[in-house]
Amino acid sequence: MIYHSTLFYIQWIKLNEHKEFSFNSIYSQIFTGAKMKVAVLMGSLSDKPKMQAAAEVLAEFGVPCELKIMSAHRSPALVQEYVRKAPDRGIRVVICGAGLAAHLAGTVAAHTTLPVIGVPLSGSALNGQDALLSTVQMPKGIPVATVAIDGAYNAGLLAVQMLAIGDPALTAKLQKFRTKMTHDLEQLNQENS
Repeated sequence: MIYHSTLFYIQWIKLNEHKEFSFNSIYSQIFTGAKMKVAVLMGSLSDKPKMQAAAEVLAEFGVPCELKIMSAHRSPALVQEYVRKAPDRGIRVVICGAGLAAHLAGTVAAHTTLPVIGVPLSGSALNGQDALLSTVQMPKGIPVATVAIDGAYNAGLLAVQMLAIGDPALTAKLQKFRTKMTHDLEQLNQENS
């Protein structure tokens, strides 16, 4: 396990060699077994019921997360500072949920090389289509992975899949999850035959 974690952090350091990072943070995560975390950000408190599904799926897989409310428009300096310090706190993936203009994911992606997953949220006159287009239409060079409107559950699951790349135990949990989904569908078909 330490071998895989070490390789992950060596790759991360190589990818981020142009950025400042805390060696103590990296060292402590490799040798103390501290878990990688996911940040779940939302533009306002009213988004929390829709974004809660991301935190729930992360908890199901044993992945710690930080839930924060911050706005690309109302608190841009807070967003920038939070994202800049995220790697030192063990954050490896950022999930951003926002409606309307939905600039949170793009703003976060502009300030980090961590993977960013955007969750366009409904609630506007356009039922989230405005947020979907805003989130998915990122300029070349600043990607944001985007899930369906109100798709926080899948955003959490995608974050788990990203983290599982360097974590065999998490990969095994994902395989078990998929097997259970298949089994549940087969069971449902047998019960309704």
